[in-house]
Amino acid sequence: MDFLGLSNLTIIEQTLRIVRKVEGVEIDINKIPLDDVKSFRIFQDGRTTGVFQFESAGMKRYLKQLQPNDLEDVIAMVALYRPGPMEYIPDYIAGKHGRKKPTYLHPKLKPILEKTYGVAVYQEQLMQIARELAGFTYGQADVLRKAVGKKIKELLDEQEVKMIEGMVAGGIDKSVAKKIWEFILPFASYGFNRSHAACYAMIAYQTAYLKANYPAEFMAALLTSDQQNLDRIAIEVEECRQMGIEVLSPDVNESFADFGVVAESLKTEKPRIRFGLLAVKGLGENIVNEIIEERKRGGKYKDFEDFLSRVKSKDLNKRSLEAMARAGVLDSLAERNSILVNMDKILAFVQELNKEQNVNQNSLFDLSPQIDISSKLKLETVDPLEKKQKLTWEKEYLGLYVSEHPLSDIQPQIRNYAVACSALKGVADGAEVRVAGVITAVKKIFTKKGDAMLFVKIEDTSGDTEILVFPKVLEQNPHLWQPDSIIICSGKVSDKDGESKVLCDMAAILNHENLEQTMSNFVVAVRERPAGNRFRRGAAPKVFVEKTVLLKLPHPLDYNLSKELKRLIADNSGNNALEILIEKPGRRERIMTSFKINYGESLKKNVDSLLGEGSIAYSD
Repeated sequence: MDFLGLSNLTIIEQTLRIVRKVEGVEIDINKIPLDDVKSFRIFQDGRTTGVFQFESAGMKRYLKQLQPNDLEDVIAMVALYRPGPMEYIPDYIAGKHGRKKPTYLHPKLKPILEKTYGVAVYQEQLMQIARELAGFTYGQADVLRKAVGKKIKELLDEQEVKMIEGMVAGGIDKSVAKKIWEFILPFASYGFNRSHAACYAMIAYQTAYLKANYPAEFMAALLTSDQQNLDRIAIEVEECRQMGIEVLSPDVNESFADFGVVAESLKTEKPRIRFGLLAVKGLGENIVNEIIEERKRGGKYKDFEDFLSRVKSKDLNKRSLEAMARAGVLDSLAERNSILVNMDKILAFVQELNKEQNVNQNSLFDLSPQIDISSKLKLETVDPLEKKQKLTWEKEYLGLYVSEHPLSDIQPQIRNYAVACSALKGVADGAEVRVAGVITAVKKIFTKKGDAMLFVKIEDTSGDTEILVFPKVLEQNPHLWQPDSIIICSGKVSDKDGESKVLCDMAAILNHENLEQTMSNFVVAVRERPAGNRFRRGAAPKVFVEKTVLLKLPHPLDYNLSKELKRLIADNSGNNALEILIEKPGRRERIMTSFKINYGESLKKNVDSLLGEGSIAYSD
């Protein structure tokens, strides 16, 4: 027996536990309906992040084309989506939608292959062909399966003779028998066990069912399963947002140890998942358990003073309080900066509480009056933290940006110019691209010549990628490459060792003020393709084409006017070629210049005011 350990089984079990706890619903996963419309819509829409065996971009693309509506389709895709049989997926899809009518070399093949639209998918079909057409016993058919699976030429040659002789003996013409043998030969490279595919498909369907019907609970279980893998967490947090589920920073009054669903939020249009307290760097298991247990005993913490008074743990110290404040755990009780600036007062208050508690405990033995805690925590009023600092600390203490991403405000504009970091894996090696993101890590090394170069990690809302900054590029602007800076970079893709990186040849800082201008200064750009039409390895990337802008000038041109036009052109450098049309008496003269400009509303308005309306436009 081969026992396979799958984290997906744990995710299913965890989801069922959360559903039972939060909604009071008991689900028998082995008795869920196998025709659930919402579950199949997960497959049809390609929303299969977290669905066992169906997460890859290629699989999502095929699912959208296939539009599976029964378990047989799911089983077939498990078997077909692997090297070799992938080439038959279009035939399967065309057969399902009636665009291609299956043909059979012999009528006896139809009942064996019609469920898979004439495509031989499973080893069991091969064995059935051997039994039904060549008269093989079950044992002989299994020998054929092994020969095909192991691709041993001597065994295959031997089986070929037996198969053809058996089919001829069964009344099939020898020439047709040979064609049938040639038809089943591809099994040598891809034959897959249907019973194996069916087991995998059932797990896939179960995860899709839970995602469709209990989305918040499923995603909480998925996040908990992957909480040590920050790359996966980032993908899954983005998936939650796409599903209309809020993933929030950990909160002292709503979080448990692991990711959890806020029960009250299930009654609203936007369910909430809270980060678990154990996700916070610097918080140990002891303090986390004490915070949760005390909340269970005495209810939610009313304010910051109530929290400090009730949580009795030696681990409630400067380190843990700073970690909680910076990660946003205490936001519902006090402002982050207020806690950090007043840390000495807070620690003194906690120390006083502990002293009074010790005195009260001693009084039980000497029967003296107990001392009431009379001290009050008074925090100095300070300005709240800026958003940038909040996000920086979230990244530091939780491993990723949770409440908001630094790129959120400008991501829509960036998407039109730069390929998403997560889509780089599908871009051809050597393709020229643009990527944009916030710098999260910078590593400096020195070449053999002693020149400095950088390995820079950037992140956008879809994921992250690495940029290689060679010495010559680094020399151009060494101060640009600072952690937390938002940059745009152009360069070539390198996918050595299966890791897609960008070899930078140009970079610039991005912000609201310079966004449009900076974008236009980059000549090469790759636009992210729509979902379902991702880059394929080896495919030519879609590159922005330079457009020519035509500037009409009168003749002769006034000197002051000429000077002002030159200034405008210099101030609006970009990636559009500039051609000049000079109106001379009786003829026109067109001159292609070496200038590159950014043609926008601002430039058009200024030129039109100088030369008259319609003096500048894109060339036909």
